[in-house]
Amino acid sequence: MGKLDVAMLRYLTGEDFRVLTAVEMGMKNHELVPGSLVASIANLRHGGVHKLMKDLCKHRLLTYERGKQYDGYRLTNSGYDYLALKALTNRKVIASFGNQIGVGKESNIYIVADEDRTPLCLKLHRLGRTCFRKIKDKRDYHAHRNRASWLYLSRISATKEFAYMKALYDRDFPVPKPIDFNRHCVVMELVNGGPLTHVTSVSDVEWLYDELMGLIVRLGNCGVIHGDFNEFNIMIDEDGHPIIIDFPQMVSTRHPNAEQYYDRDVRCIREFFKKRFSYESEEYPRFSELERDDELDTEVSCSGYKRDVAIENELLQEMGIGLEVIGDEQSDTEDTNENSTKMDEDEIACLRQEVEASIQHDETVQKLTERTDNLSLDDEVPTLVLNPSTEPDTKENTEDNEENKEDKTSQKYRLAMIEKALSDVRSMRSYTSASTIAPEVVKSQVKRNLEQRQKKMERKKAIAKGEASAVTRQRRDNTETIRESHGLWGWAE
Repeated sequence: MGKLDVAMLRYLTGEDFRVLTAVEMGMKNHELVPGSLVASIANLRHGGVHKLMKDLCKHRLLTYERGKQYDGYRLTNSGYDYLALKALTNRKVIASFGNQIGVGKESNIYIVADEDRTPLCLKLHRLGRTCFRKIKDKRDYHAHRNRASWLYLSRISATKEFAYMKALYDRDFPVPKPIDFNRHCVVMELVNGGPLTHVTSVSDVEWLYDELMGLIVRLGNCGVIHGDFNEFNIMIDEDGHPIIIDFPQMVSTRHPNAEQYYDRDVRCIREFFKKRFSYESEEYPRFSELERDDELDTEVSCSGYKRDVAIENELLQEMGIGLEVIGDEQSDTEDTNENSTKMDEDEIACLRQEVEASIQHDETVQKLTERTDNLSLDDEVPTLVLNPSTEPDTKENTEDNEENKEDKTSQKYRLAMIEKALSDVRSMRSYTSASTIAPEVVKSQVKRNLEQRQKKMERKKAIAKGEASAVTRQRRDNTETIRESHGLWGWAE
């Protein structure tokens, strides 16, 4: 899993976090997210996104892998940590990051502080370690699903723990005060004390034994069982009072194996006190003696509480769980088909836009034609009025004076006026131009053509060529398979 180094957090820009979030969103239905999909989700320039992803891979916040069907990027644990820490920092929940104070089979514990320099505890859920991989047998995070990513399971674990801790804290149970959570990170109050396993002597052993057994009974009466109630998950503060931690594995008293989990919690405490303090008591709580007086398991929907699958999905969406499950073994092929289908749909959408544009263009031309046809020769033609400030040429004034001297009823005068009118029309035609297409239609058509050309170029750039292409690699594998099977059925080599 590697250690968490937050030194790079201060140097990452908003575009870097935008790319990380785009990869996270792409992992909803992709095991490996293609670079073109990341670019479209991040809404940045294609080349710029690839440069950012290259730098993020260099700092091990992303990883580039080659799958059976296609290649793509995947979010690492460090990248997921950075996204959660950035969100908590923006909320002003944490302002500084300290040392690691604990590690377990499914989490890491760090000291952090807020803006007032108040020390807090940050728990990072780390499911998927080699020492604890039987999540499907030990937890019900998968529910009806067949497979799931470790990041998704870590997020569910953190969400469940925060819900349990808040419900218990509201009922005055001795638990750390929950502050906030994001993705797989849970921020809580820092307990001034140590685990019970480090305690070698106690002033009053009987009181501590009764206190712990009383907590087990109180939890059972509320309808929940801790499931891992031992010396490693019990903190002793400075005053000697016990504080319970670690809640993701809690189950309901309605669970089919509830009595087994309850007896195991009681047995762990009895064996620890017998081994460490040489104290053994014949009085201990039993599952049949529980008197249910609360519905805490119903409130937090813990393990063993029956609920509909649709309701579970709605709850997970409301809690902000974005990473969904990777499907069956055929998920890679399905994702490839989805990508090709999506590209086809985009091309169809472009064609539809072209059709609509052509229809709008035809309607505009038709309106202009109808307006031109409605014009008649009897309509009044606008005349040009000369500016009084401008002085006409001497030659034109002389011609006008001669025309005025002639008789307006004579045939010569009428022919001269017709020739002058024709010359004026020719000059106007040579200096004026008109278009039957509106300028807005022309601009939109040009803009649409440029966008389509840009999309086509981006799709060409997104296709891996040569040795980096998954298709080339698959063809090479098929060729080697055929070569190895040559002569298997008696064919001559």
